[in-house]
Amino acid sequence: MQQTTLSSGQWPVIRYSDWKDTLATVHLWTQIVGKIRLRQMPWLNHSWHVTLYVNPYGLSTGSMPYRHGIFQIDFDFIHHQLIITTSSGEKEALGLRPRTVADFYASLFDKLKALQIDVTIYPVPSEMADAIPFTKDQLHQSYDQHQMENFWQALVRIHNVFTRFRAGFTGKSSPVHFFWGAFDLAVTRFSGRDAPEHQGQMPNMPTVVMQEAYSKEVSSCGFWPGNDQFPEAYFYAYAYPAAPEFATQPVQPAAAFYSQEMGEFLLPYAAAQQSDDPEGTLMAFLQSTYEAAANSGKWDRKALECDHSDLEAAYGCYKTR
Repeated sequence: MQQTTLSSGQWPVIRYSDWKDTLATVHLWTQIVGKIRLRQMPWLNHSWHVTLYVNPYGLSTGSMPYRHGIFQIDFDFIHHQLIITTSSGEKEALGLRPRTVADFYASLFDKLKALQIDVTIYPVPSEMADAIPFTKDQLHQSYDQHQMENFWQALVRIHNVFTRFRAGFTGKSSPVHFFWGAFDLAVTRFSGRDAPEHQGQMPNMPTVVMQEAYSKEVSSCGFWPGNDQFPEAYFYAYAYPAAPEFATQPVQPAAAFYSQEMGEFLLPYAAAQQSDDPEGTLMAFLQSTYEAAANSGKWDRKALECDHSDLEAAYGCYKTR
């Protein structure tokens, strides 16, 4: 299988219109896999137990417990397979190709049964209005290998920038993780203070889950591929609770702006992708929007931020001895 070839500094072009049907289908596939992780893992604060992770092939659940040990489910966007592996040395796979959500669901649970993995999920998509149950969804059935590889390659590059950004914070911070509810890659910093009870709601999402997710004061950023209402891929950054001055804080780069409709700062993916330095452009957005949240919210930045460059240099010298 030929992998998409990009130079080391090149980021792929992502146009929502080119892959919206594939996006809609794969989004639902990731929800099925994500709900398996939700059922198998103990509950973690802010729903961190449900997320997927970027790996060298695609997206992974990481290890999940079951009665015979642990198992893992991986989306492989190089060879275009969904792979299930167990600590018993067993393995099953199904092809990622044009197939309905209902067929994907049935095939996946047949594979799990063959591996003696007993799991059931609530078979309705989360965070979607008018959602079709997975078992009945014959509508979504698109899969464009090239476009899916492009999106995953974008995730790889963004993951690396997010990981570097996360390292500059000594306070509580989330992992860099992929939320299948909205199909976005995110990382969140916490001030350490409680937040007021969240009043927002999402379709097919218990209110108590939303309230726990936003129970602490946060500055959050992420990458989202767009939808029919906002047909463009964006980086986003928001604060909760947002101080009145948050929206008027200066941010970088020049292409970034505050969306009153969304209540967050946005940077078009294309602005970073087309810049001379995509990594630097994205890092400027992450840092400046965090500073907008921290400064307007009066966070204790001296206590929360860190610079480990001296430690990295010292350990680097140690490793080369």
